Amino acid sequence: MSGQSLLVPGEITPVRSVPGNIRRPEYVGKPAPTPYTGPEVQDTDTIERMRIAGRIAAQAMEEAAKHIAPGVTTDRLDKVAHDFMVDHGAYPSTLGYRGFPKSLCSSLNEVICHGIPDSTVLRDGDIVNLDVTAYINGVHGDNNATYLCGNVDEESRLLVERTRESLTRAIKAVKPGRQINVIGRVIESYAKRFGYGVVRDFTGHGINTSFHSGLIIPHYDSPHATTVMQPGMTFTIEPMLTLGTHEYDMWEDGWTVVTKDRKRTAQFEHTLVVTETGAEILTLP
Repeated sequence: MSGQSLLVPGEITPVRSVPGNIRRPEYVGKPAPTPYTGPEVQDTDTIERMRIAGRIAAQAMEEAAKHIAPGVTTDRLDKVAHDFMVDHGAYPSTLGYRGFPKSLCSSLNEVICHGIPDSTVLRDGDIVNLDVTAYINGVHGDNNATYLCGNVDEESRLLVERTRESLTRAIKAVKPGRQINVIGRVIESYAKRFGYGVVRDFTGHGINTSFHSGLIIPHYDSPHATTVMQPGMTFTIEPMLTLGTHEYDMWEDGWTVVTKDRKRTAQFEHTLVVTETGAEILTLP
């Protein structure tokens, strides 16, 4: 296990601007989004627009990831992704979502999710999750991945590799006619082989014109996730695996979620559409 010291909050820079000609999601400037009441199955036009949003989000994440290196701040990564999305006519979905102040989430080491980019400097041996969502043409595309910064210890490297594999396996399990809980069953059974924890309180979600539609995609085998998958359904799968407990604490910022035992955690995510035979990944660069 890495001997890195635990993270502490850094300084947050002012909110980045978005040109006025770029369409904002309806929740920007409001305490919370309007609840989604539309269908989980999307028409072909919406899916095509989501391919565009997903591609921009994936490319923005790739661009930010190119800058991951010891000595770089997480705020710098945020700026790279922000500028890329804005330059491509997209709004960074996290910016202003329930008051979140940045254009991506940067979650390092023991941070499970929703880390706020700030003055924190990346260190040799860190693992760095970037979560990027783009909004364009009225729809969202959401993805994340965990990257290695410099020389990462073997235990952490394997955690990252296996978390990526758990997402791959989960995507292969998506089939019309199956219940949503097959996704979590596949992830949990794979994670248990290595003694990893599977985060339960943060899940995948329906996504379309709404950032979070209300559809829940658990990453463990939940008896309650009995919704049957249908062609045209769009949602994210985003497993969060831990080296220890799945339980968590929240920082005072109300966003940053850390493992209760402060052991490391990794995450990967794609936005998908259910097809007639399986799933298509919408967040490909």
